[in-house]
Amino acid sequence: MGARILLVEDDPLIVESLTELLVGEGYSVATASTQRDAIERALGDSACRLVLLDISLADGNGFAVCSAVKAERPEVPVIFLTASDDEFNTVTGLTMGADDYVAKPFRPRELLARIAAALRRTQPERRALRLGPLAIDPDRARVERDGAEVALSALEYRLLLLFAANPGKLVTREAIRDALWDEAGTYIEENTLSVYIKRLRDKIEDDPAHPSLIVTVRGLGYRARG
Repeated sequence: MGARILLVEDDPLIVESLTELLVGEGYSVATASTQRDAIERALGDSACRLVLLDISLADGNGFAVCSAVKAERPEVPVIFLTASDDEFNTVTGLTMGADDYVAKPFRPRELLARIAAALRRTQPERRALRLGPLAIDPDRARVERDGAEVALSALEYRLLLLFAANPGKLVTREAIRDALWDEAGTYIEENTLSVYIKRLRDKIEDDPAHPSLIVTVRGLGYRARG
């Protein structure tokens, strides 16, 4: 399960739809509908990594929640949900320390992108990853083998990064397509995916016909060398 998000919203229909969206993306979701409950959950749950916050609450407002969270846990991103024409509240929220805002009605993909970006900004500096003899530097998007750079296309690099970040784990073909869609903005069809896997193996495997770094799990997907 991915990062835990606290969703603060007093409209049950919005809570239901947003929870379904976030859980579908692998996030863990906790909910609160009041100002008091939201503050208690945000400050009392150390696993909370982001607060998605409506400004208007039945017993108070999101500004008080944002202020309390930033005072005690400034590292936790706060994203406001605001009315599309509510410039005053938007500016007020950002002035109080909110990390971002999304106007209602919002597009699901835009909201997910804003959440992912806010969470990335909270991550510590990434260290180099390894996959067998390959050294991968995510900050420079550079792959080396024995000190020499391995030239990869953008999609090949993203594929390799996905495998290196999940050593020994099954990576399904669906998960690969989703990752390439989200990160590269390019839809990858089923038959095309096999071509990208082959091209990557041709560049990183000692014997591409008998791969050892990225092995096929028949009918399921692939597993990177642990």
